[in-house]
Amino acid sequence: MSSWNGKTVVITGASSGIGEATAERFVQEGANVVLGARREERLQEIQSKLSGEPGEVSYQSVDVTSQEQVESLIQHAIDKFGQVDVLFNNAGLMPLSFMKNKKVDEWEQMVDVNIKGVLYGVGAVLPHMLERNEGHIITTSSIAGHEIMPAGAVYCGTKFAARVIMEGLGKEVAQSNVRTTSISPGIVETELMSTITDEDVHDMLKNWNMDELTPLQSKDIAEAVFYTVNQPQHVDVNEVIVRPNNQG
Repeated sequence: MSSWNGKTVVITGASSGIGEATAERFVQEGANVVLGARREERLQEIQSKLSGEPGEVSYQSVDVTSQEQVESLIQHAIDKFGQVDVLFNNAGLMPLSFMKNKKVDEWEQMVDVNIKGVLYGVGAVLPHMLERNEGHIITTSSIAGHEIMPAGAVYCGTKFAARVIMEGLGKEVAQSNVRTTSISPGIVETELMSTITDEDVHDMLKNWNMDELTPLQSKDIAEAVFYTVNQPQHVDVNEVIVRPNNQG
């Protein structure tokens, strides 16, 4: 019997990419998984696809920029499965742009999703985990939270903030059995690049030599997530950086 039978994992940004792959990994191990994302049709498709796995899948449409909706997602998981053992704050946006082009709406979207969405997730689940004195909160940061790139000032800033939030949270819960992890992927083959609207960025990307770079797959990050939550209770993996072996 898997050690994940009867445990519950909540994942935001679960309608594709890393979130979907992580859901599949945990369901295969017998965990109950609650999917959260805006695209309800995709969540239904994923639930159907995973229906034959050992774990049970539930879902709820959620916009992580709404504190009320994030609170509702966590409550849904508790009502249906009795507890939340892992929250994976995975929802994120990456509309890279040069600051001179003043993509203010996109700046605000990144702050709302990449920072506030993390805060709302932590705020919604932390009292429950502290009451149980058990749980694990994981957040997707990025290599961009460690290194600044052209056209990435705002995006890198939000991902750095996500790292700092998780580090600060880790210090606050250090005397409990609640654990925290920040996952920082390098280049991953996901939908993130499709959100870029700045034509100057598109021109810049055309000049990047990507032919020799093999991007990570979503399942690679799912394995990193699975690794962090399967350490002994006295081990807290606070940060994981995962990048292609030929990404500089």
